[in-house]
Amino acid sequence: MNTPLQQKCCCKNDTLQPHKASETRAWNLRYAAAITALGVVWWLVYSVIQPAAHWLAVGLMGFAPGSPIAESVEFFFYDTAKILLLLVALIYAIAWARAGLNVERVRDYLSGKAKGVGYFLGSAFGAVTPFCSCSSIPLFLGFTTASIPMGITMSFLITSPLINELAVVLLWGLLGWKITVAYVVVGMIAGIIGGCLMDAIKAERWLHPFILEAMANMPAQAEEAKSAGAAPVCSPRITLRQRHDFAWSETSTIFRRVWKWVIIGVGLGAALHGFVPENWFAEHLGAGEWWSVPLSVLLGIPLYSSVTGIIPVMESLLTKGLPIGTTLAFCMSTVVVSLPEMLMLRQVMTGRLLAVFVGYLLLMFTLVGWLFNLAGSFLA
Repeated sequence: MNTPLQQKCCCKNDTLQPHKASETRAWNLRYAAAITALGVVWWLVYSVIQPAAHWLAVGLMGFAPGSPIAESVEFFFYDTAKILLLLVALIYAIAWARAGLNVERVRDYLSGKAKGVGYFLGSAFGAVTPFCSCSSIPLFLGFTTASIPMGITMSFLITSPLINELAVVLLWGLLGWKITVAYVVVGMIAGIIGGCLMDAIKAERWLHPFILEAMANMPAQAEEAKSAGAAPVCSPRITLRQRHDFAWSETSTIFRRVWKWVIIGVGLGAALHGFVPENWFAEHLGAGEWWSVPLSVLLGIPLYSSVTGIIPVMESLLTKGLPIGTTLAFCMSTVVVSLPEMLMLRQVMTGRLLAVFVGYLLLMFTLVGWLFNLAGSFLA
């Protein structure tokens, strides 16, 4: 589970030959100049998105200003461009910073902590990893087979698709700091409580046999390696070029996986923004009906989106009058309890564990919706 940069251990400083050092310095200078130039171009493009979207919708396409179609098209161009620009810049920066991350060390650190601290750290690690629900599952498997307690692993699995740095930036820009803080706090609390619950019911017994066998074999393998005098894994010194290569690979991989969901999410948000009657959601899923929250949770299950794709939808729902709690419940259900994720988890979880997992999430999101509907005036 190490990154490609950690396949070789370089505990000691390597002395570069003079011509190699000269080539490295020249590459570093070119890299710094290119990053600076690209940063300037990125900022210039980002600063003209709003007027460009308006010109495309009204000037180029000729839609009447203020009409539903004009509002939808402008919303689509603006939010799509803004989110994709932020996606590229932030994922590259995050990947560049974590290029030397040793996942085994993270696992050892988490599993060595007290349970309460472990739940928090598992949830926090999920919050800083830019994964959707389906792409969190491979790391969930790695944590499980490494014998990290099931509760800590579940804390990660619940929180990872709900929160990441990009989601925080987008939420802050679109919906303000109050909703952003509330979203982050609720997401982490959901992960921590979920971890406690899974440990309390000893959920690991409901994993499929091949996972339990891998968990049982892990301590024996570690003891054998220790007895054989295996050298510990250490973090290598990473050059600037290696960091760039790793960050670019991560950015391109994540971008290819996420961009279509961003466009789909923005497209749905644009349709809601322009064509749904102003008070439709308030009338049908309004704060006065207790059933609106659990109904919104159930409506979110058939859908699938990453948190970056659902944020524009969240913005549109709120502007159309849907209460904050109902909106949060719907969007959390869409992001975490998706049919693709359930199909993947069914390969490692028995039906009983999957039912407990999904039931917990549906109950938690419903309670969150009711709570935030009551506190809606404060978050407005």
